[in-house]
Amino acid sequence: MQRDVVKRSLEIGRSALDGFYNETAFSARSGPMDVEQVEGLESIVLTVGRPALLIRSGRFDAPPETWAMLEGNRDVIEALFRSIGRIELDGHPSLEWVGTGFMIAPGVLATNRHVVQEFARLSPQGKWVMEPGVSARVDFAEEMDTVTPNEHAIGGIIGVHSALDVALLEVDGGPLAAPALRLDGGSVALGRGRLSFVVGYPALDSRRNDPALMETIFAGIYGVKRLQPGLLTDWSAMRRAYIHDCSTLGGNSGSCLVDLDSGVVSGIHFGGRFLDGNWAISTRDLAADGYLARLGAQFV
Repeated sequence: MQRDVVKRSLEIGRSALDGFYNETAFSARSGPMDVEQVEGLESIVLTVGRPALLIRSGRFDAPPETWAMLEGNRDVIEALFRSIGRIELDGHPSLEWVGTGFMIAPGVLATNRHVVQEFARLSPQGKWVMEPGVSARVDFAEEMDTVTPNEHAIGGIIGVHSALDVALLEVDGGPLAAPALRLDGGSVALGRGRLSFVVGYPALDSRRNDPALMETIFAGIYGVKRLQPGLLTDWSAMRRAYIHDCSTLGGNSGSCLVDLDSGVVSGIHFGGRFLDGNWAISTRDLAADGYLARLGAQFV
């Protein structure tokens, strides 16, 4: 009963643009995204009611009253944090880190194609390879006030989807690096108004979002792991992209979108438009592809 009251009290943002979808397989040979696909990524959708809670030593800060239901799911939510990390670079001319990734299968980190484009390229042989002199790693412990990192080198690029904004990276340490998260393969009753959350690393991004609003939500603290709750506001049956209103910024690229009730990953966040809507690729389409299942991903 309390959950229904809270849900009604939360203002649902305007339904917005659908994501893009085209049913093709992962490939190490898939080309990069063009400028029109990359621009406009990551946004704040609502001006109130969508907090971005700091995570400290694996625990999220106390939520506001309208999100008190998060406390009842605290153990389930916090169990996911160890499998979500910040993708960091060495040897890049301008970037120290580029986005978020999460363990989607044993030893496999999922992120966005446009994230990988920042440190990798297609070779003349048509394979995705790291840029010369650049190395990448994932740090699962980049949280507020955390001193000791939990870093694992990214050994290579397993595959890049030729149509969806998804890429898969090999993590050194394999299954021991961090546990893979469970993915929705069609069993979760998702729909408009479904309580959800994103976990990722929002970055300062005044080019696409209002600076004063960012300060209100993020209090000048960027680049650390946050819990960002919201709702599914719409979805496109044709394009298979969920629309959600969690408060995201650049740096959230590659974050997992998680269903609150089940604790199952429902999508991979890849972009949005300010005060309009954010988009996440449905994991159901990745299940239908079959490639992730062969890598050991757990769909429910």
